[in-house]
Amino acid sequence: MGRMTATPASTPDSASATNRPKRVLLAAPRGYCAGVDRAVIAVEKALEQYGAPIYVRHEIVHNKYVVQTLERKGAIFVDQATEVPPGNIVMFSAHGVAPTVHEEARQGRLATIDATCPLVTKVHKEAVRFANDDFDILLIGHEGHEEVIGTSGEAPDHIQLVDGPGDVAKIEVRDPSRVVWLSQTTLSVDETMETVDALKEKFPQLISPPSDDICYATQNRQIAIKELAGQAELVIVVGSKNSSNSIRMVEVAKQAGVPAAYLVDFASEIDEAWLEGVTSVGLSSGASVPDILVQEVLEWLGERGYADVEIVKTADESLTFSLPKELRNKDLRAVAEKLGADAPAPSAPSAPSAPSAPSAPSAKE
Repeated sequence: MGRMTATPASTPDSASATNRPKRVLLAAPRGYCAGVDRAVIAVEKALEQYGAPIYVRHEIVHNKYVVQTLERKGAIFVDQATEVPPGNIVMFSAHGVAPTVHEEARQGRLATIDATCPLVTKVHKEAVRFANDDFDILLIGHEGHEEVIGTSGEAPDHIQLVDGPGDVAKIEVRDPSRVVWLSQTTLSVDETMETVDALKEKFPQLISPPSDDICYATQNRQIAIKELAGQAELVIVVGSKNSSNSIRMVEVAKQAGVPAAYLVDFASEIDEAWLEGVTSVGLSSGASVPDILVQEVLEWLGERGYADVEIVKTADESLTFSLPKELRNKDLRAVAEKLGADAPAPSAPSAPSAPSAPSAPSAKE
């Protein structure tokens, strides 16, 4: 792969930059965050303990490679818990679900494992608390994103979605002195604060959440991308097209001034034309991306002359989360099977009634 060195996050000597050999600036931190790592391990652990199949509602994390790998091991991904046959185990993804989904699983006689990222769970709890205190909650996020759907479901009568600064004008609240904002955890920090500023202009008494909702990993990866964008002519972010935090990283790189930035799932998706005239390539990956995919990109670039790899470090990450508590139940498969066995048998269809004789026509007919 070539020589790898570590460098602090600093502005390079621009005068000598043009004389550098081809190089890759590799972001640190990058890839898996603690919540994603926990969710992926949870699926693997469940398959190991309880055997296949383990059903997972929606993609456990937004990464094509991870989903395909887990499918080969026996995970079955479904759109809704109602698709899972009674007597099985279903896991909820790292993005979180609304209370109605938990109820659907209960009604469907399913044992559940909740792999929601603890940082998403924090936002859910904030939504419940502010709703109980009768606040209007302005949830900053992207319409249709799984995390937004799950958070909104915690207090649907109190939450309004704000999908960027353009939505602010149409927002109406009951009492401008009792309004709070929350946010989707995977947004761009800059984008979110632009929306918050617009909301505060309209609602000067707007309350901020007790702590930042945008997760530490999202912020760290965006800071690293800004650093790469200042030193590279091209930035490549490894991540899937449905990964919100990966998409944001590409946007942040472009906003920071890099001439070109692209999102790819695999090294094979890189277009060699992107490298024309490029001396320095910045490389990072979204919070749901295993590092094996980054290593494949490094190999691909190395084969094309980008032999030197310099690590650009902007933060240390040491946070870990314990696995879902449900995995401590060694008998969860038996619990699921009992739930399925206790399900009421479908009622037999009633016998069709005999057709009635046609009535005699009336005098009017």
